Amino acid sequence: MKLTQCLALSTLAASVMLASQAGANEMTDNEIRIGYLADMSGAYRDPIGPLGQDAIEMAIEDMGGSVAGAEIALFSADDRNSPDVGSSVVRGWIDEQNVDMVTGLVASSVTLAAVRLLEKENRLGLVNGAVSSGVTNESCSPNHIHWVYDTWAMSNGTASAITQEGNTDWFLLSADYSFGHALERDVTRVVEENGGNIVGSIRHPFPSNDFSSFMLQAQASGADVIALNNAGSDTTNAIRTAGEFGITQAGQILAGMVLFSTDVRSLGLEAAQGLQFTTAWYYGLNDEARAWAERFKARTGSMPTQVHAGLYSSTLHYLQAVEDIGTDEAQAVREQMAATPIDDIFATGGYIREDGRMVHDMHLVEVKSPDESSDEDDLFRLVRTIPAEEAFRPLSESDCHLVNNS
Repeated sequence: MKLTQCLALSTLAASVMLASQAGANEMTDNEIRIGYLADMSGAYRDPIGPLGQDAIEMAIEDMGGSVAGAEIALFSADDRNSPDVGSSVVRGWIDEQNVDMVTGLVASSVTLAAVRLLEKENRLGLVNGAVSSGVTNESCSPNHIHWVYDTWAMSNGTASAITQEGNTDWFLLSADYSFGHALERDVTRVVEENGGNIVGSIRHPFPSNDFSSFMLQAQASGADVIALNNAGSDTTNAIRTAGEFGITQAGQILAGMVLFSTDVRSLGLEAAQGLQFTTAWYYGLNDEARAWAERFKARTGSMPTQVHAGLYSSTLHYLQAVEDIGTDEAQAVREQMAATPIDDIFATGGYIREDGRMVHDMHLVEVKSPDESSDEDDLFRLVRTIPAEEAFRPLSESDCHLVNNS
């Protein structure tokens, strides 16, 4: 970590310690109340969904079920990928349950609506599922932290690697809502910065089951690469359609901008082999990640995705901060979290910037062929690790009002 970052962390740590010693804040209700808001039944059910609650519960259990003498209560709800539903749930949690922190926050449209409420009511949001880089750029706030990934990082890793290999003409297929728009914008930037061209684009409704017309247009474009700026079942449906039309067999490359291990397992290695994508985490990174993943599988019957690992990591970091300072007041906890490096099963040397972005290494991986795979969980090989300082949007380019770029 750079000296300036270390100094910043030290300064934050000192300020939090003074605030804690002053005793200005105490634990509300003598209970830590966490809300888990996610898509439990739609396009993002498999990679995040109900199993995300298990990851949070593992973090709570690893803290012994209480912090600073306060019990931990967990609430959960299905946002149905609707900003109105998500906002209503969060409003109810604040008014009726006095929730201290909301996590999950998957669809970007739901997330942006929820974090506005959290800022207004001075509660904390830990964004793990949403991908739009705008969450900590133009929509940043002092009341939320973006943990796992974002569109800037996902496009920076995958699009730059593929374009630099000489695949310069791109067609963009994007989900027609804030996440897809952000990914479309970030992929365009990376492709053009690396000497490539966008030869065509189209947006599809979210979610979609029939990708036939969209993939036919992408095929007809003659592009070297078809970028799938979507996620969950939208991505797997698009890949299956591409296989039916013989798109990859004819030489065009499919670039999945947001892929999960659950997607690859659903598609099968025969269909997914050779796909390259950027991920924040996967269980084959190291022994510690693998051991935690095996615990998760023993509990749920499934290996965790990068978001499941992020939910565990961010919840554990939050609870440790509350224990360290003895208060659940949102601003004090956020400062303590930012003052403490993240070293756990998800990240090594991670840290939280003033814009709320948790910065950590990202990883470019490739899906193995069936012959290369040793068992049902052996899905990827590491192509390269993208250092934290390269992975995310630099603060010098930030539009976040919390960042002083003058």
